[in-house]
Amino acid sequence: MNESEFLALADAILDSIERQADVWFEQRDIDIEATRSGNVLTLTFADRSQAVVNSQAPMQEMWVAARSGGFHYRLKDGKWLDTRSGEELARALSRICSEQSGEEVVVEELPVRL
Repeated sequence: MNESEFLALADAILDSIERQADVWFEQRDIDIEATRSGNVLTLTFADRSQAVVNSQAPMQEMWVAARSGGFHYRLKDGKWLDTRSGEELARALSRICSEQSGEEVVVEELPVRL
C-alpha cells in the first residue's frame, strides 16, 4: 500500500472510532468526548484521562497512547495487530475505553481496506 492509500485508510479508521464514541455519548450517555485534529483523534473521559489514536504514515502504523501505555498497530493478514502482543486494534480500544470510562464499550471492527 502506498502512502496516500494508507492515509485514506487511517482517516477512515479515525472517522469510525470518532463516530462510535459519539454514539456511546449520545445513546448510552457515556461521558467520552472525541476531538479530531488532522490525523490525531483524542478521546477524553469523565475523569479527564485521555486515549490518543493517530496514524504514522512513514511506518504505516496506527498508534494509541492511553493510561495503560503506548501501542503500535500494523496491518497484517487483514487485521490491525499490535506489533508486540498481536492484540487487534478494535479489541484493544474496547478494553482501553472500557477501563477509562468505567463502562463496557465495544469498538466495532475497523476498516482494513477502502
